[in-house]
Parts: sequence; C-alpha cells; structure tokens
Amino acid sequence: MTRIQRRNRSAILEAALDVFSQNGFRGATLDQIAQSSGLSKPNLLYYFASKEAIHIELLSGLMEIWLAPLHAVDPGGVPQAELMGYMRRKLEMSRQMPRESRLFANEVLQGAPRFLDGIRGDLKTLVDAKAKVIRHWSASGKIADIDPYHLIFSIWALTQHYADFEVQVRSVLGPDRDPFQEAEGFLEELFSRLLKPVDDAAH
Repeated sequence: MTRIQRRNRSAILEAALDVFSQNGFRGATLDQIAQSSGLSKPNLLYYFASKEAIHIELLSGLMEIWLAPLHAVDPGGVPQAELMGYMRRKLEMSRQMPRESRLFANEVLQGAPRFLDGIRGDLKTLVDAKAKVIRHWSASGKIADIDPYHLIFSIWALTQHYADFEVQVRSVLGPDRDPFQEAEGFLEELFSRLLKPVDDAAH
C-alpha cells in the first residue's frame, strides 16, 4: 500500500468514526463519510466495498483498544489498586475517546449485529479470566465478597456514561465544572467503599 493509499484509508476511517458516532450505523451514509473524508464516493468504494465494511473495520480496531485497560489488571498486584487503576483507565478512555465509546455503544444497543462474535469471543474470554482473578481476591479476603461480573459491568457503566451521555452530563453540571475530574474523585470513593473487606469496613 502506498503512502497516499494509507493516508486516504486513514481519512475514511477517521471520517466514518465521526459519522457513525453521531448518527449510528443506520443513520450514517456513504455520502456523508465521503464528504467528511474529502474523497469522492467512488474513491471511497475503492478502499471499502460498503458502509458495513467500514463499520466492521472500525469496530475490529476498537476492540483491541477497548480491552487493553482490562488486560492491564495484574493478578499479582494489590487488588484494590488494580481495580481502581482499571476504573481510572476506563474513565480516561471516555475522556479521550468519546467517539469510539459511542460507536461501540450504538452497535451494542442495536444487538451487535455486526460484532457479536467479537463480544462473545475475545471480550467474554478476557472478562471470564479477570472474573476468576477477582473471585480469588474476594475468597482471600483482600477485597469484599462481590460478584466480579457485575463489578466489571458497573465500572463500564459508570465510566462510559460520561462519554456516551456527555451532552447530558455537561448540560446538567453547567459550563464551569469538569465532569471527568469530578467523576474520578467520586468513583474512587464509591469503589473504594464497595471493595473494602468486611473486617476493614467495620473499623
């Protein structure tokens, strides 16, 4: 692939990320993506055969990025520190990558018709592995006795909310408040209490 081809392909994917994150798969059109990328529609179709092909390419690239913060949870680390670090990484991802978060959320809300295999495959395999680690930490008394899957779901929900519903969050808080900075302190307090072992919580 030549330098120009790489540049054009990158421009298409960048434009598609904007269009899909704003309009969802059904609302997005090849014409919108072509216009946003600065390329003609026939030129776009030289690189990608369809709107679906572009969407799948974005989701495939996103999955690796999306799983990275959970991969980084170290079974040999300090349990609360590892889980709090995971929460912070997910929140920072929402701050830095709101379009990607909305792209993934839109796909899931539609039943993941183009990416269900990825969710049932790599995502589930990793979550199962980390759930086993969290169960071990709970059984060892290092953190509270907690369902590991719903803990992970809660971290997803409470961090990705700030990207997926950013307009709502900023509208409610007002222009002078930083939702991500405030969220980090709030979520640290919330999860530190949730994860605290029973014996520690009693003191």
